[in-house]
Amino acid sequence: MAVLLGLAGPAQAGPDGATIYADLCASCHAETRLGGTGPALIPESLGRLQGDRLQAVIAEGRAMTQMPAFRDTLRPEEIAAVADYLSAPLAAPPVWDAAAIGATREMTTDYHAAPAPVFTADPMNITLVVETGDSHISVLDGDSLAVLDRFETPFAVHGGPKFSPDGRYVFVMSRDGWVQKYDIWSLHEVGRVRAGLNSRNIAMSADGKWLAVANYLPATLTILSTEDLSVARVIPVADRQGRPSRVSAVYQAPRRKTFLLALKDVPEIWEIATTEDGGPYSEGLVHSNENGMEEAMGVERGLFARRRIAVSAPLDDFFFDPDYRNLIGANREGETGVVVNLDVGREIASLPLPGMPHLGSGISWMRDGRRVMAVPHLNEGRISVIDMQDWHVVKVIETSGPGFFLRSHDGAPQIWADVFTGPHKGEMHLIDKQALEVVKVLKPEPGKTVAHTEFTRDGSKALVSVWEQEGAVIVYDSRTLQEITRLPMRKPSGKYNVWNKITFEDGTSH
Repeated sequence: MAVLLGLAGPAQAGPDGATIYADLCASCHAETRLGGTGPALIPESLGRLQGDRLQAVIAEGRAMTQMPAFRDTLRPEEIAAVADYLSAPLAAPPVWDAAAIGATREMTTDYHAAPAPVFTADPMNITLVVETGDSHISVLDGDSLAVLDRFETPFAVHGGPKFSPDGRYVFVMSRDGWVQKYDIWSLHEVGRVRAGLNSRNIAMSADGKWLAVANYLPATLTILSTEDLSVARVIPVADRQGRPSRVSAVYQAPRRKTFLLALKDVPEIWEIATTEDGGPYSEGLVHSNENGMEEAMGVERGLFARRRIAVSAPLDDFFFDPDYRNLIGANREGETGVVVNLDVGREIASLPLPGMPHLGSGISWMRDGRRVMAVPHLNEGRISVIDMQDWHVVKVIETSGPGFFLRSHDGAPQIWADVFTGPHKGEMHLIDKQALEVVKVLKPEPGKTVAHTEFTRDGSKALVSVWEQEGAVIVYDSRTLQEITRLPMRKPSGKYNVWNKITFEDGTSH
């Protein structure tokens, strides 16, 4: 509803939300509700923005965006009718194929690639801060803490930006499928394209050539060229019986040179090759896997070849060991997790993980000569620590409330675990990585959401978000745990350090 085209019609006993939308909203959000200059307005993209919250946005608008307030234009019952219309599913699933995606691609005409960084800061110690309050990202110098640039992003960035292997480019994705390419050296947007209609996250191939976009709507995986954001492949996602599935997430498996897909609706894991020598992967019976033999049915090989791995139930959240031989998966509705050995393609262990584990925010490190992993539980004030050699639960650490993110760093002795909901919201638990004990609880802004830690390249500073509209990034000394400074931000959420991400540092999510 970014542009007001006209006033609502005369008062009616039962206002028609569809008509009001067509008059006032379609110019920005499209007659199809699938988005244009404004985001898609369908249940899959609105998420938790429903009911009174959605009506409030229509009435009050969104600060620092083109979305105006309609409280002086529409009566309360008309606002409610529009909200009901937007909350209703589309009559038929939309088609979003390679041609439709390609038609949205727009490269920035005044962009020129700088031959070297246009700033003096260490390009490997740049941290991006996603500010959801007004759809911007701040480019932060990890040493001086100066903001080098602040650029506008698509609406509702989600899933974590992904960096090119050299750390120069970053790719950002929004919930309604827009993918934006930004050149950190030049501090300039390169271009953007709409790869899906409701999307979950993105992953970069190990060689930096391909960007995969996981889509809920439609049920596809879109693969883009990172060079120019052109469409390389749109892969419909369905199981062997043809049942379609939403893609919960896509991950890079660098040592396997593949993408791995979590499927929301069917009991399969997909592996997609990202090199020309990918596969061979058989879709049917195999008599011999010997190299050069053709004794198999439905073989896929080469770039973007697909492998199906059957599992006992759908898995929509993943974690991996460092060499990507083993995948730890969970279903948000279940009480257990499973370990899938990707070499043999089958489950090899189960894990007790009640309380909705958030594997995507897990971390791992070495303890007493053995690798362990830790994962928070979204419904419980607990963190499970698991031995990654024999898969037993080493310890369950109690916290004061459910958390969403865990972070650490080789250069930091503690895990930083937030409390995202409940009466103790805003507390940050610091857990000794060797003793597995809470050694300190920080309470920087009682009653406010304080979450998501990221470290600078050397681990000396920890950056924490005050996740509020008039928020801040709090910078701590990670050794003394003393606050260094606060950087005012507009509802900062995730923070992403170039070095930590491109080196797959143990303490950060991948």
